[in-house]
Amino acid sequence: MLHILDKENNTLLNNFVAELRDVNIQKDSMRFRRNLERIGEIMAYEISKHLNYKPNNVETPLGEAVVMMPCDDVVVATIFRAGIPFHQGFLNYFDRAENGFISAYRHHSKDGSFKIKMEYVASPDLTGKTLLLVDPMLATGQSLVVCYEALVERCGEPAVLHAASVIGSEQGVEYAVAHLPRNAHVWCASVDEELTVHSYIVPGLGDAGDLAYGKKL
Repeated sequence: MLHILDKENNTLLNNFVAELRDVNIQKDSMRFRRNLERIGEIMAYEISKHLNYKPNNVETPLGEAVVMMPCDDVVVATIFRAGIPFHQGFLNYFDRAENGFISAYRHHSKDGSFKIKMEYVASPDLTGKTLLLVDPMLATGQSLVVCYEALVERCGEPAVLHAASVIGSEQGVEYAVAHLPRNAHVWCASVDEELTVHSYIVPGLGDAGDLAYGKKL
């Protein structure tokens, strides 16, 4: 199931996405990180509508209230490094979730092609749990799929997958939908049409990792 939030409704989410894209506001790296975090919070709320719930009795000073509470075992996993502030936004809302972390990067060949290289995976057991795999940019979709497959191979298969990004390309969204499990939910705040020959999203927002934490060699 595909969810493109700025197509479903106009909300305050649009403000935070606009600031992420704005070349002038991008100069403030702390605000860039905070906007990623805010978008993570909004997407966490939207994803929470698709969880399982059960009644829970809560004692109040004057009696007892029955509250429907989420009952899924949630794991939030992200890909270094741009994913860190985005991950924190989800963790602000899913504050009892377990956490997974993946180090992956594009290894470019001289002909301009690239493969996704994995260096590090740290995650709890995922078997039967609800996995939120969050990464700000969904360009080709390859890194998302490779990371999901690595998590399943090493940590077990989750019952449900929610893959969440801020900006996606049409090509990346199509690839993710085609290669992730049939019951997966793919979430994007916004989707752009163009992907360059170097696999950068246009208009996109640039390199999210560099904008959040500074340029790398």
